[in-house]
Amino acid sequence: MSWKLLRIWIAAVTACAITPAFAATDIMWWHAMSGELGKQVEKLAADFNASQSDYRIVPSYKGNYTETVTAAIFAFRSRSQPAIVQVNEIATATMTAAKGAIYPVYELMRDEQESFSPDAYLPVVTGYYADAEGNLLSFPFNTSTPILYYNKDLFRSAGLDPNAPPKTWPEVGVAAKRLRERGARCGFTTSWPSWINVENFSAFHNLPIATRANGFGGLDAVLTFNNEFVVRHIAQLADWQTTKLFDYSGRGQSAEPRFQNGECAIFIGSSGTRADIKAYSKFEVGYGMMPYWSDVKGAPQNSTIGGATLWVLRDRPHAEYRGVAKFFAYLSRPDVQAAWHQNTGYLPVTRAAFDLTRAQGFYDRNPGTAISIEEVTLNPPTENSRGLRLGSFVLIRDAIEDELEAAFAAKKSARAAMDAAVERGNKLLRQFERAGPDR
Repeated sequence: MSWKLLRIWIAAVTACAITPAFAATDIMWWHAMSGELGKQVEKLAADFNASQSDYRIVPSYKGNYTETVTAAIFAFRSRSQPAIVQVNEIATATMTAAKGAIYPVYELMRDEQESFSPDAYLPVVTGYYADAEGNLLSFPFNTSTPILYYNKDLFRSAGLDPNAPPKTWPEVGVAAKRLRERGARCGFTTSWPSWINVENFSAFHNLPIATRANGFGGLDAVLTFNNEFVVRHIAQLADWQTTKLFDYSGRGQSAEPRFQNGECAIFIGSSGTRADIKAYSKFEVGYGMMPYWSDVKGAPQNSTIGGATLWVLRDRPHAEYRGVAKFFAYLSRPDVQAAWHQNTGYLPVTRAAFDLTRAQGFYDRNPGTAISIEEVTLNPPTENSRGLRLGSFVLIRDAIEDELEAAFAAKKSARAAMDAAVERGNKLLRQFERAGPDR
């Protein structure tokens, strides 16, 4: 090699050594998914990160939904907030009111020129998370609805048809009695007591939770769920509690392990728990729709959704928002949505993902997995079954569950408990109304 060529080679090597490598922009995503669901979240992030080199989604588990949104609020005050935070559905009104803190998703996608149309999503989803003009405020992510799970092995041993889940509440009572007589420690239980036994019970029976279209019509909504049908339902559960036909298992997801370990033969819980139930149950699992009281006019109507969406917080660098928009576009892909739905039990939030899942034969190979979709689309949503948008509903749900526990422990009648829940909840609504947006 000549001296001239050697000098050129040395200069090139030196330039490469001192030129900084391009660094991907990190984007923090705070979430509330643990267990098998947490693994799926990590996979989503890893797959997106592997699909391009400009951005790196960094998921971080922050506890349950309440803990996650609380952590985000405190972080925002100290200007250390993430770009993306997962927020459960009942906090939608609270997030919507925080106009200065959120970057509406439809604005983000428009600003970053990424394709994003509410028409691509299931109406039951867009109806819950959109503003009055139909613009999506947050990104639909993990959408669930309550379904009935049952232990087919215990059904067989009790002489019940393992392919015939109970459809009505009286049928649940009959099945639970037979199961208890044949040795089951508890006939049935539910998770998320208010979500299932008040909120979705009301939607499935086309009963209002509150005035003003369950809060979608304004902050001045008033709770009205202490009607004769809800009271009768809670009274029946309390009566069944005395003989363990129904056995209260606590709040949140605390009932789920009792089904997984075979203690309770029937379980009503989120469709999104299917991943954990499949992973940890050692028996054949059956699926059915939520039960209903057939003498209530209009039942069954449709169930409403739970789960959470992804909210974008303001005051992050512009480069992060470009990455967030790219990530949301990636999550909107039919193949990504279909895989998330199939691996978790959450609803396919886009029509394309549902159609792809069906075309792939997933529902044929996995009987019962389409029940959640059939349930939320059973009938076009009404003002009573669209969902709810009530301020401070995290606190209101706590009040409802306080009173449910009093009824199940025979400390209050069902009537007194529901009247107290409405009274306490309305006080919280008025406080939220007085505070107004951004306060």
